[in-house]
Amino acid sequence: MEPERTPKIVGVVWGLLVLNTLGSAGAKTIVPLPRSLIQMVTMGSLVAAFALALAVNARLRIRASAYVFLLTLLLVTSVISSAHLESGFGALFRCFRLTLFVGTLWLLSRWWGDSLTFVRHHIRMYFAVLGSVALGLAVSPGMALPDLYGGRLVGALWPLTPPQIGQYAAVIVGLTVLLLLGRRTDRTSAAVVIVPSLVLLALTHTRTATLGLLLGLVLAIGSLLFTSAAARRFFAWAVVCATVAAVGFASALQAWFLRGQSKDNFSSLTGRAKVWDALLAAPRSTGEKLFGVGLGDKSFGGLPIDNSWLAVYNEQGLIGVALVGAIIIVLGGVALLRPPSLQRACAIFLISYCAIASYTEAGLGDASPYLLHLALAASLLATPAEATPLGTPAIPRQRVPRWARRSEVR
Repeated sequence: MEPERTPKIVGVVWGLLVLNTLGSAGAKTIVPLPRSLIQMVTMGSLVAAFALALAVNARLRIRASAYVFLLTLLLVTSVISSAHLESGFGALFRCFRLTLFVGTLWLLSRWWGDSLTFVRHHIRMYFAVLGSVALGLAVSPGMALPDLYGGRLVGALWPLTPPQIGQYAAVIVGLTVLLLLGRRTDRTSAAVVIVPSLVLLALTHTRTATLGLLLGLVLAIGSLLFTSAAARRFFAWAVVCATVAAVGFASALQAWFLRGQSKDNFSSLTGRAKVWDALLAAPRSTGEKLFGVGLGDKSFGGLPIDNSWLAVYNEQGLIGVALVGAIIIVLGGVALLRPPSLQRACAIFLISYCAIASYTEAGLGDASPYLLHLALAASLLATPAEATPLGTPAIPRQRVPRWARRSEVR
């Protein structure tokens, strides 16, 4: 029996989810955009995504998903922690946003399976976002590479920070490379996505995204080595190129990696460690340790936390940390138990990238691109659902006269 086809409107819903997770903070744009307008657009996209998902899945047919179930538990924890209003009424608004986000994922779970449909939606939408970044760079290089960010690439048309751009570029490069190895795309189409995305990634000077891309691809391609000759060839060439680059361009790579920072500043992770120490040393009640202080802007003392685990601990407590850890462990465990395939490799790349980025980026406890990446991984690891068979109309039984039932041969 053929699996149920994914309606085209589902791609629109996924794109609206991507738009919602772009955020509203970033550098100055060429055309000044009020933050209230940006928030209206992002929140409106989430409401529209939920409405469209509900319209296309009006019968509320969903499928079991450990990932979305754990997200639902995390949502309950967030509501409990935010009800005390220690973080203000904004915490309840963020809970409402997370509710719509999780609800939309439940509605989309109907079409989760081993198809690469959602992977293509993911790549197309984030490539469109990177296209806006490239357009901003072409129109106003000065605003796209401001001194405020140390000359790193930012969004000049839509307010995007260098880590955001680096994350989007790294994710679609990794997924496109895997599609190319799995022969699900041609070399020309892959080059159109990979080459400009790598250029933008280099201009952001984002170390986390670069390491996440490299280590994620190593793990993903490693899962294909025993079943794919193309993966073995690519891995061999990658090792050769990495060795040559490490030997011939060591000084240039070190300068790019340090970004002009001193060793002390680099060892403290650009000041992040000081914020982390202050957060862990702050006094907390038992309730705050268990449930946190409620959803906030992922900052402590006016400074960004930049660590998913500590941000979750601050906002959703130890229970939230346990649930986020369970999400990573469950997805990783399911990926290891699946037989080797392209879908499994893409899921491993996404899970490992989010796990690596969680050390210096926040987002695993609230509606964010990282939760959307993990949702894509969950969709790839789900077993394909069979289409609901149409009911076969019953054939009415004709009444046979009594004289016709008697045999003609006596």
